[in-house]
Amino acid sequence: MEVEQAAPLLPTGGGAAAAPKDAAAAQEKAAVVHVDVNTIAVDASEFPHLLKQYYERLFPYSRFYRWLSYQGDTKLFQNREFSFTLKDDVYIRYRSYQNEAEMTADIKKMNPYKIDIGAVFTDKPKDHKKLKASEFKPQERELVFDIDMTDYDEIRTCCSGAAICKKCWFFMNTAVKVVDVALREDFGFQNLLWVYSGRRGVHCWTCDRRANKLTNEGRTAVAEYLNLIAGGDQARKVGLRSPVYPAVERALKMCTGYFEKHVLASSEEGGQDILASVESQKKLLAVIGDTKFEDSMLDSWKGDGATTRERWAELCKELSRENKRQSKGGRPGPLTHRKNEIILQYTYPRIDIAVSQHMNHLLKSPLVVHPKTGRVCVPIDHEDVENFDPFSVPTITDLLKELDEYDSSHVEEELGGRVVKNFQKTSLLPAIEVFDRFLTGCADEARAEKAVAKDVEMATAADTGNW
Repeated sequence: MEVEQAAPLLPTGGGAAAAPKDAAAAQEKAAVVHVDVNTIAVDASEFPHLLKQYYERLFPYSRFYRWLSYQGDTKLFQNREFSFTLKDDVYIRYRSYQNEAEMTADIKKMNPYKIDIGAVFTDKPKDHKKLKASEFKPQERELVFDIDMTDYDEIRTCCSGAAICKKCWFFMNTAVKVVDVALREDFGFQNLLWVYSGRRGVHCWTCDRRANKLTNEGRTAVAEYLNLIAGGDQARKVGLRSPVYPAVERALKMCTGYFEKHVLASSEEGGQDILASVESQKKLLAVIGDTKFEDSMLDSWKGDGATTRERWAELCKELSRENKRQSKGGRPGPLTHRKNEIILQYTYPRIDIAVSQHMNHLLKSPLVVHPKTGRVCVPIDHEDVENFDPFSVPTITDLLKELDEYDSSHVEEELGGRVVKNFQKTSLLPAIEVFDRFLTGCADEARAEKAVAKDVEMATAADTGNW
């Protein structure tokens, strides 16, 4: 089945995937806006009406069906669980559908505030009450990852809790880059869909067929392989040993660039300025685990008027000197990896492993509207993640206004022989284009898998003579 591509209609300067202009970037330097993403950006009384219009006019039902049926596997789709959160937090699980038309009709009827996607079960989820527990089990599901900004509260200096700003969003960019490369290069996965959560984080859907069929143990192994940040209250959360594993070395190279550009940058430069305050100095120095050394650095920095970059350079110099002093018999000293451990602790992705471990874990659907912010959970182009701006992601109000304005100023027209689609009239277009490229990869894999299966069938028939 061919994937319909989203033909461009709007200028590429706007929308979720657009790159910021130099002039706009210069203006933003003057002040950084801190946004509490728990603040409801849409009138609560208007939201159900707006949401109904979104589901009627913009939600990409056919693309969703192509994705979740993996190019027409009806059983996969029919045994897939959908979960709805309705108005007033009414929660409904185990919905499933025969086909695209049934899914479309139900979503439009129920007008869910949130759609979660679950596993593919042994039978239809809507019939689960008719089945014995032993007869109703999850069989497959995309390997998913959830990365939330609140898990960075202990290291970010600009915001905490529900608030995000452009100073701390780089943590999400770093996470996308590091995890994406690891999944592609170390595991060979190719069909990855990165999605903005609509609020303060990102999700990754790994949709290669062999990823979908991983057991819970396999999912846990992948998640733990990617996890470097230890939980708990200990000061040092990254522990490196010699020789450093190649995947960690690769991640360190990537993270070092982000550390130098964002963590060490001053607040005026839009950075974390991690050694500007005594409180943040103590927190970083605690990672070293040497009280005497920490106190000497604090004394050195007291009233020195130095920048974070200058203090970091001094710290690295003194760490190297102290490590040589403590080394014995020509062996590496106990502080050999501290510099790199600090860099990783302040930049490496913080993955919610529990979300990835279990096949039947629900995760919010792409391209739904977040009820708190009104923003659409748009797919992110992993190759251009540096230019992704969560504050420019279209809201439901933006999209419906754009659609109305377009329709009022244009007669019905054709584009390349086809009627102009509603999403092509809005700033949702770049996100749909990202989704289409992902669908093309899934379609290519499905065709290759069918071709292999056919070759195996032919070879078996030739061997057995059973044509």
